Amino acid sequence: MKTTSFYPSAVTRWIIGIIVGAFVLIPLAMTLEYTFRDGSGGHSLKHWAGLFDPANTSTYRPLWTGLTNSLVLMVATVLIVLFLTAPTMIFINLKYPKLRRIFEFIALLPITIPAIVLVVGLAPIYMVIGRTVGTNTWTLCFVYGILVMPFAFRAIQASIDSINMTTLAEAARSLGASWPTVILRVLAPNLRTGLLAGSLISVAVVLGEYTVASLLNRQNLQTALIIVNQSDAYIAVICSLVALIFCFVLLLLIGRLGHVGSARKEH
Repeated sequence: MKTTSFYPSAVTRWIIGIIVGAFVLIPLAMTLEYTFRDGSGGHSLKHWAGLFDPANTSTYRPLWTGLTNSLVLMVATVLIVLFLTAPTMIFINLKYPKLRRIFEFIALLPITIPAIVLVVGLAPIYMVIGRTVGTNTWTLCFVYGILVMPFAFRAIQASIDSINMTTLAEAARSLGASWPTVILRVLAPNLRTGLLAGSLISVAVVLGEYTVASLLNRQNLQTALIIVNQSDAYIAVICSLVALIFCFVLLLLIGRLGHVGSARKEH
């Protein structure tokens, strides 16, 4: 029996693209327009300029502190994904494939647990961490590594499933390559898209996370925005918009890098 596949026409794809684009871009455009309002019915750049005005240093100090802490957390969380989660997944898929389902269940479990429940369970652990290494905000990277695990797992696993990882590893090992060399120089380039996607997801989660930082009494970008919003709502909106644009640019960059990597493999 002959089966036919349905492929949408060019017009249908354009219509879908326009609808989705409008759904995403119109709220962003309205948010951008709001940041230009000057309070008298007109528009100006005074709110954007005020962000860098030395006279507002004390008002916006929590914002810069929170942004710095979030950038540190962002780097630390990405390192956890790249050097802990990804190698563990590679090792399980190569050596213990029967444990893949168990690891998948464990990796996806955090997405089913509310953040406030995680905080209740992690609070005693963070009391010990606080006495051991201090209460600096960077210590949140441990819990953030748990929060991003379900999303990073899916992105990396999709790349693992798209290549014959066992054959590549065995070929490299037969040529005398060590396991670190196999992972870094053979497998990682082929998993580029998944690793980049997992990193992007980690960045997005860290920049948008509020509940854990607030309940554990740590200051990051989102908690700082709440503080600044009490004195200047425009600045809070501006920073939120910039964070969204930053994540969008990262998405485009990752897509471009993934495309370049695929093109190189084909050649």
